[in-house]
Amino acid sequence: MKMLTEIGNIVLFLRDLAQVSVKNKLNTHIVSEQIVKVTEQSFLTTALAGFFVGAIMTVQFTLQVRDFGALGYLGGLATSATVREVGPLLIAFMLSGKVGAFTSAELGTMRVTEQIDAIRCLGANPLLELILPRYIGIVVSSFFLLVIGLFMSIFGGLLMGIVFSGINPEEYLRHIPTIVSAGSILSGLIKCFVFALVLASICTYKGYSASGGAKGVGRAVVSTAVATMVTIVVADWLTSFIGDVIVTLYLGSS
Repeated sequence: MKMLTEIGNIVLFLRDLAQVSVKNKLNTHIVSEQIVKVTEQSFLTTALAGFFVGAIMTVQFTLQVRDFGALGYLGGLATSATVREVGPLLIAFMLSGKVGAFTSAELGTMRVTEQIDAIRCLGANPLLELILPRYIGIVVSSFFLLVIGLFMSIFGGLLMGIVFSGINPEEYLRHIPTIVSAGSILSGLIKCFVFALVLASICTYKGYSASGGAKGVGRAVVSTAVATMVTIVVADWLTSFIGDVIVTLYLGSS
């Protein structure tokens, strides 16, 4: 019951945020500052996470395909799995701990110290001044960071293929275009965008609705981390399921 209440509150929060964005002119300068801020804070973490995700996938696939003499397909298999499923999911987990927790703590502190109430008393809308710029900034920068992480995962897989698997770069890259289809790339990009929306929605809502002083901020941060990771897993399943249904219907009708 509590979970349904939370879901309803998030929906109402996003509805109010959408109404504010439609009825008011957004300060693009503040949004740009938020995009730069989030990107600078998380770029190195995301790049390293993506690099090692690709490296790990290459090691795992090497152990599977080496016995079958199919190392030539290693690059395509590792890249396909990374781009479609593992990469966006694991990198989004890293962002949820980095961006989500920070934003929730920042907004939660503003809430419990009555800074948000002070903004409202001055005649300004805190949703427009504080929440919306952060929401858009997190969505844009998180999508960008996830995509960068996927590119780094390909580089990490390539490097590990050379060092661990003992194949040359041309052999590793040769089958990537044949196995990694446009649908795989589109699926990965869609998941990156969906995960960015999930992250921005939950962390801004949790921070904005925090209460109870310093303990309340701590609870909001922990709740943000847990809720974001669970929702990202559910979103990953939904996007995969819907994508498979669309592909099946498309192939069935063609």
